[in-house]
Amino acid sequence: MFGKKTEQKSYDPAVKEPMIRASICNNEQVAGFKNLQTGAFEEIMLIRNESDLDSFRKQYGLTGKITKFY
Repeated sequence: MFGKKTEQKSYDPAVKEPMIRASICNNEQVAGFKNLQTGAFEEIMLIRNESDLDSFRKQYGLTGKITKFY
């Protein structure tokens, strides 16, 4: 009833692709979007566990696999 409500956000899939940037050294993971034209990565949130990843998916209405790059 008083749970945290997640605001639905949007992105343009023709311009950006959801991705997870992972560090090989310390296994830190950051979810965000890669600009398909420039290759720039926009950080959205730190992923510490599966719950954080679910939150990212719900925020942007993402389904399916999210690409991970190092």
